[in-house]
Amino acid sequence: DEFISSPPRKTVRFGGTLTEILLKYEKGDTTDFELLKHQLSDPDIKDAQIINWLHEFRASVAYLTKELGQLVNILLKLPWLRRSREVVEEYLGFLGNLVSAQTVHLRPCLRMIVAQFVPPRITIREDDVDISDSDDDDENISANFDTCHRALQTVARYVPSTPQFLMPILVEFFPFINKSERTLECYVHNLLRVTVYLPTLRLQILELIIEKLLKLDVSTPQQDIEDAEETANNCASEEKSTEEGLFDMEEDEDRKGSKVVSPNIERMAHPLAERLDVLMTILFSYIRDVCHVDGKLDISNTKDLYRDLVSVFDKLILPTHASCHVQYFMFYICSFKLGLAEAFLDHLWKKLQDPNNPSVIRQTAGSYIGSFLARAKFIPIVTVKACLDLLVNWLHKYIDNQDKGANAYCDVALHGPFYSTCQAVFYTLIFRHKQLLDGNLRKGLSYLQSLNFERIVMCQLNPLKICIPSVVNLFAAITRKYQLVFCYTIIERNNRQFIPVVRSGTGGDLVQTCTNPLDSFFPFDPYILKRSKKTIDPMYQFWEELSAEDLEDLKKPIKKGTSEDEDDDFLKGETPQNDGVVEIAPNSYESNTRSPVSSIGSPADCYVPYPL
Repeated sequence: DEFISSPPRKTVRFGGTLTEILLKYEKGDTTDFELLKHQLSDPDIKDAQIINWLHEFRASVAYLTKELGQLVNILLKLPWLRRSREVVEEYLGFLGNLVSAQTVHLRPCLRMIVAQFVPPRITIREDDVDISDSDDDDENISANFDTCHRALQTVARYVPSTPQFLMPILVEFFPFINKSERTLECYVHNLLRVTVYLPTLRLQILELIIEKLLKLDVSTPQQDIEDAEETANNCASEEKSTEEGLFDMEEDEDRKGSKVVSPNIERMAHPLAERLDVLMTILFSYIRDVCHVDGKLDISNTKDLYRDLVSVFDKLILPTHASCHVQYFMFYICSFKLGLAEAFLDHLWKKLQDPNNPSVIRQTAGSYIGSFLARAKFIPIVTVKACLDLLVNWLHKYIDNQDKGANAYCDVALHGPFYSTCQAVFYTLIFRHKQLLDGNLRKGLSYLQSLNFERIVMCQLNPLKICIPSVVNLFAAITRKYQLVFCYTIIERNNRQFIPVVRSGTGGDLVQTCTNPLDSFFPFDPYILKRSKKTIDPMYQFWEELSAEDLEDLKKPIKKGTSEDEDDDFLKGETPQNDGVVEIAPNSYESNTRSPVSSIGSPADCYVPYPL
């Protein structure tokens, strides 16, 4: 009785079976074909209907040739992802049959899958006006992404050439950087998941992601991020003081004991910095998960990933000037094992000393070596000494070669890598001199004396004139304290011979006084993105406050036109962004000039008096 009274399973049959409809279409009879397209496009189509149609299509994929691409596109637009398990399984089976029988439809299938790598958008309308367009907070979104990856794996299993067709689609569908953090987060996360089961695409996918991160990074100068944070903190303080003024009855005593934490304490105030922070957190998590299996470092996986990341570093990071955060993926992976850090230093060293590399690349490699040695806690002092030996020996050989030639004079264009290496050595000594002298002072001093800084400082190339003044100041104070070399005579002479740079323009010649001729920067200056900095901070060497004695050595008047706020990161905790070009007539330049706009990330010029 129950069977007789129950309705039959709903099926859709107009004009015979699917095969008959397709054969009629080939003969020119399109009536049933148009009806079929209409039924498949119905937004209210039921699960049972989808399953029935897919079952028939799986048996008729031989008919789905290139000429029926319009019908295939309708099938690819079916709302299968958020349907019952039966629909999902039937659809995955259909995809496998379709791409194995008709590879002409491979690209549309891949585009359909990749389009699901971001959360769907929901639009709220009110009086025929779209008032909201935001990400759908679907609680099943994670399961939907899992299904998308199953679909992609299914296609790749049937068509071995899938990776070469997939990569251009992944590039095309990458969201613009002004999309929401959630959209970017989901897409990048799904791209990295693809590398797990399609490892041949890993290098290209990492290149794609890091290229997009770099665009975000260079679009968000560190000064802009700090200004946005300061403004947000000031606004929060004003709101808090207003609230306290309104509710300052007996509750005051209770509130003093309990600290209210703002729900946005982890968010960056700058919108692009917030996106970058979210994506850097994902990248760090990916590096950690690939390199560790069951909580233990997997050497083979780590080496393979390191090679890919170094390749991306050479192609994208090294030629990019003054990026602030993205390069920290190399800092992070090198922290896993000392051998990786040493390999990275060796890689940079080869870049620096190779005369076939462009000068700007060699100079940047020198900046990376100095910043890495200074900032990475995980690099032991024995490795620091080995690197100093290499760098200083190269400097001495360079001086030997120049003494015999006609170019033995101060010129950034001729000797850029030399000056960059000098700055790397000075910078490393500033951060590491206490460790170099720790334990056995006599032995430490003997080692520093063996480096013969005096010859480097006194040579005709005059590195103290080219290196960033704040680095020179601290190097001079430290070497004077330990009687390694007395730099102040040279610094005083250089200050009297300040370098004017003459540039021609439409309004006539102008003179700029450049305090950073190298246009150098420190790539591992403090990391300021709130979420992802938690990964970096435990292994990062912050600048330690100077002792009273050191401060006494470093006391100096600030030159007119500069301020204490513009000191280098190891004096203030950041690298300032110098802005402003002072246009003055030749022969009348004074000491109140600043670095040109091109000197991004450079400390301000400061005047060092001859000590009494």
